[in-house]
Amino acid sequence: MNTMPTATPTETRQEARHLDALRATLAQRAEASGLLEVAYRTVDSPVGPLLLAATGRGLVRVAYEREGFEAVLGTLAERIGPRILRGGHRLDGPARQLDEYFAHQRTAFDLELDHRLTSGFRQTVQAYLPRIGYGHTATYKQVAADVGNPNAVRAVGTACATNPLPVVVPCHRVLRSDGGLGGYIGGLEAKTALLQLEEAP
Repeated sequence: MNTMPTATPTETRQEARHLDALRATLAQRAEASGLLEVAYRTVDSPVGPLLLAATGRGLVRVAYEREGFEAVLGTLAERIGPRILRGGHRLDGPARQLDEYFAHQRTAFDLELDHRLTSGFRQTVQAYLPRIGYGHTATYKQVAADVGNPNAVRAVGTACATNPLPVVVPCHRVLRSDGGLGGYIGGLEAKTALLQLEEAP
């Protein structure tokens, strides 16, 4: 009886590294030729795997695994363009800065951001959120007043819930007036973990 040889764990790891290198090369060539519309990669974090996506303008999406990475990539293909590849250099800076943030070495992000996935009042709110400093919080009501529309508390909540750049654009720092967490795109465990991380020395 003939049996096919099975790959050893070492061979499997080598093949995975080879595929990753091939993807990176393809993404770099597509980027250099101007064909790449969106580059993406996944990174590990204390709040679970995150998908990072960037265009030539900057970081366009940070997604939690619970959102469904395939669904997120599908939305990016529909809204930005179908030329999406894993890898490339666009995400080196965002990945490094997120690592620094989770390691308590960074309190603010310094990244080019592509805000095309949001507009109107939501974009106004999301542009304001980085003004809530590391280790601080604000209420939905305070944010509404600060962006000039004190009656738009619910709309502020919607803007936070639809934030395409969580963690980097810190919607996790916005709480209910009674001190409750409110909602969060990454789930309440992730929101709690981020707030606790920022409270730590």
